[in-house]
Amino acid sequence: MLTKKPFHFAVQQCYYRCKVDDKKNNQDTFMLIKPDTSCLLVVDIQGKLVPAVYESEQMINNCRWLIEVAKELQIPILTSEQYPQGLGHTIDSLKAILPSETVMEKVYFSCATESQCRAMIQPYSQVIIIGMESHVCVLQTALELKQQNHEVFVVADCVSSRSLHDKELALARFRQNGVEVVSREMVAFEWMQKAATDSFRHISKNFLR
Repeated sequence: MLTKKPFHFAVQQCYYRCKVDDKKNNQDTFMLIKPDTSCLLVVDIQGKLVPAVYESEQMINNCRWLIEVAKELQIPILTSEQYPQGLGHTIDSLKAILPSETVMEKVYFSCATESQCRAMIQPYSQVIIIGMESHVCVLQTALELKQQNHEVFVVADCVSSRSLHDKELALARFRQNGVEVVSREMVAFEWMQKAATDSFRHISKNFLR
């Protein structure tokens, strides 16, 4: 004859299952950026849109800083351009330091929807995103890459929108959807991993002072 398990036993089992699931989810949530599995994705910092973007000069300076750090550490860099026939190409000050062979044109707002872009991003399990606009192309790219099982990091001081309000809403939405919101220094230090290397000494001297 089958006997029913006591109600409190069932509750206890459910509790332990939930704890295990929570632990697994937390392990998946906490992740460091790894230099050997990540790329830097520069999204749509284009000539005709830059003048309209909130604090664009500061954002561009921050982006340049992180691009140069990535180059020093030999991190792959990809650049997207949204309909360049209408919005122009990447601004000259950044174009001069970006690899020309990894520039990707697109008409979809999300890089992850455009087939050429998706193919170039696919080899990298981690994608660090900088660029414009936070609430449009950066947002759609980040959320879709997350959906495609990439680990996605948006660099808060290297993205912007035409309004601060839209940028703040985008950052909140990233957090709500499991996209890591980081700073450029977080990215740099996680790429470097340790001190006492030639790269650390160079970056410390030229970028961190």
